[in-house]
Amino acid sequence: MVVSFDLFGTLVAVERPDDPAEAVGRELRERGVAVPDDWARAYREPHVAVDPGRETPLSDHVVGALASRDVDADGAVVRAAVRAAFDGPVATREGAEAAVEAAATHGTVGVLSNCSVTGLVERALDRSTIDPERFDAIVASVDSGWRKPDPRAFEAVAAALDAPTERLVHVGDDPATDGAATEAGATPILLSEVPLHDVPAELEAIRSR
Repeated sequence: MVVSFDLFGTLVAVERPDDPAEAVGRELRERGVAVPDDWARAYREPHVAVDPGRETPLSDHVVGALASRDVDADGAVVRAAVRAAFDGPVATREGAEAAVEAAATHGTVGVLSNCSVTGLVERALDRSTIDPERFDAIVASVDSGWRKPDPRAFEAVAAALDAPTERLVHVGDDPATDGAATEAGATPILLSEVPLHDVPAELEAIRSR
């Protein structure tokens, strides 16, 4: 058995900006980017075609939004601005560390997180109280290109943990995305049914079946 955990809402709680467009625009201005006057409108418009199940970096969307207003911005600068806009306080959820430690007794452990901001998953883990060394693989949708509930997201983390999806147990808080592990042949543990502090016992029960 190998185990993957969703990150946001499962292992950690984070504060997200009330107005993402404003937050991104502020970080762009601080880095010398000429943000257009109608930035809120440009941000809301579609600029990158995304196939079902795929994930593309939010920074690509922001580059496209700027380009639609004839603003040419350096990609590295935009990526840094986008990450800073969403890099808010991180709180480790009660029971998270014990759940990860319990998972490690059964086999390899990973993170499988939907996140379109490059580097944010790693940043959130670093700011949590969970030891990043406990994870054998960290798979963010922005890096793998696949977003839960697409089965290929679960296949990606299983492959990173060197196991078939049939051996994967995925722990998450969202029935619509994390619950879709069943479609990939994996076993989900949903926090709406099993509280985080009960995950160690649930993992033991699954192993014993």
